[in-house]
Amino acid sequence: MITDYKHLISIRQSLHQNPEISGSEEFTAEALKRTIIRYQPDEIIDNLGGYGVAFVFKGKSEGPCVMFRAEMDALPVHEINLVDYASRADGVGHQCGHDGHMAIMIGLAELIGSNRPKIGKVVLLFQPAEETGEGAIAVINDPNFARITPDYCFTLHNIPGYPKGSILLKNNTFTAASQGLIVKLTGKTSHAAEPEKGISPAIALSKILDEVTKLPEKKYLFNDFVLTTIVHANLGDRSFGTTPGHAEILITLRSFLDADMDILIEQTKSTIQRISDEEKLQLEISATDIYPSNQNNPKLVKSVGEHAEKLGYKLIIMELPFPWAEDFARFSQKFTSVIFGLGAGEDHPKLHNSDYNFPDDIIPYGVNLYYAIYKDMLLR
Repeated sequence: MITDYKHLISIRQSLHQNPEISGSEEFTAEALKRTIIRYQPDEIIDNLGGYGVAFVFKGKSEGPCVMFRAEMDALPVHEINLVDYASRADGVGHQCGHDGHMAIMIGLAELIGSNRPKIGKVVLLFQPAEETGEGAIAVINDPNFARITPDYCFTLHNIPGYPKGSILLKNNTFTAASQGLIVKLTGKTSHAAEPEKGISPAIALSKILDEVTKLPEKKYLFNDFVLTTIVHANLGDRSFGTTPGHAEILITLRSFLDADMDILIEQTKSTIQRISDEEKLQLEISATDIYPSNQNNPKLVKSVGEHAEKLGYKLIIMELPFPWAEDFARFSQKFTSVIFGLGAGEDHPKLHNSDYNFPDDIIPYGVNLYYAIYKDMLLR
């Protein structure tokens, strides 16, 4: 177990001070390699799916491959915290706590370095571009990921609103599926004094905002929770003499079940297509920020819960999944996996807020629980 973690706080705060947005985690990767190399991993696999890097510790005999994963990227969010290690990058900050997740994994690397696996191998994967939903799939599709091919995958996420150090668990769906849709409507401009000579998307925009927002009310279509959120809309140009000829709408779709997501996407697209046809508009729809739902393996959930209880941690069994998304889901689709929550404090600022800052005092909770899992699986 880890008891003195002041050095991990220092590392976490250094990472916090130097955040990098998704796909640009070059400094972060180099800092991780400089730090973890001292624990003598048997293999380092870098440039995974971008700037991802994996550290491999091998046992002396055959056994399972156990992978622990942490995210590397920060958010395009301006930090307002008045701390001496505040972000140096204008408009970029670790407002999701990935700096803390990386510090926890560094603490795990330190413990593994002095108590190496007897069987199998353990992989500590630092993954890029989680916030865009592109990182995990890029890592999995990278040819070098074949050198890992885990049997079991673990990750955690700090969660404000729950007691510090508490462990949040749930079988099956842990976080929602999510997908962004970009809708572009094209009509024809005209003089504002002669609107009848143009084709304005204004009415279609109004109808789409109304009908798409109400789609989740059609409960008979879905088996569980779904949500549509209009996150942005734009109509025409700032010109009092011209009727609008184009519009753009950004929509986020969410569901607890992947099957419901398929239905929600189809319903949303067909609704928009019908309205655009009625209004004689050209339509273009594209998808972005695609996240499947995270599906937890019940046996791994039970194992994490048992280890948490042995460590004396407060265990919280969730009734419902979280409505936000996490691209660890890409691993849960292919490998036996579990994602669990680590309480960040009941009154702690929320994730993605400009005043959020990872609470350093929960670092040992994450390190010690990861290490307990590691010992159980690879030190037999």
